Amino acid sequence: MTIRKEFDQGLQGMHDLLVDMGGRVEKALSESMNALQNGDVDKAKIIIKEDAELNAIEEKITEIGSKLIATQQPVAKDLRRILSAFRIASDLERMGDLSVDIAKAVVRLDGQKLIKPLIDLPRMAEITQTMIYESIQSFIQENVDLAYKVGKDDDQVDALYSQILSELFNLMAEKPTTISQASFLCFVGRYIERIADHATNIGENVVYLVTGKRPDLNQ
Repeated sequence: MTIRKEFDQGLQGMHDLLVDMGGRVEKALSESMNALQNGDVDKAKIIIKEDAELNAIEEKITEIGSKLIATQQPVAKDLRRILSAFRIASDLERMGDLSVDIAKAVVRLDGQKLIKPLIDLPRMAEITQTMIYESIQSFIQENVDLAYKVGKDDDQVDALYSQILSELFNLMAEKPTTISQASFLCFVGRYIERIADHATNIGENVVYLVTGKRPDLNQ
């Protein structure tokens, strides 16, 4: 096997694992939000338990990439591909942790009836799920336009988050009995907002990979 073929196979293996990680993070976010809306503590506990699988995939990506660097001695863009994969795996792992944080909030709420129908939080999560998918695809395709789209989508998430905070703060002021649960919902909004920021980080890594320059898409 030629050196180039070995490198390409290793890189493809990393790509496949990143796609797997992205799919798992999308699922964790979706299911944690479903658990929140339905007060499903059992589902939340499953999400928390499954986080270890995501951590194991990140370790596998690090292992493959480290071996490629040691044995293939890549330079220039090839090296950037591996380093970008490391950073993306780290962002995905953190997204998984934040999805777990949402699930932990569900456990703490322990099936309480929600103080208000959830509309904007699920919308935030839906946009963020799309950002996760598109950020990974932008890396696989080395698609700078798609990377910048992720950054623009983050603006929608930030706007929804600000709106949610305003509504919940007003609710807490009007009805002090809602403070405890409203605080948890504020945290959930923060977790989703942070997941979107990590997806934007992936977009920045893609632009760096393709152009060699790192933009700030979190402006």
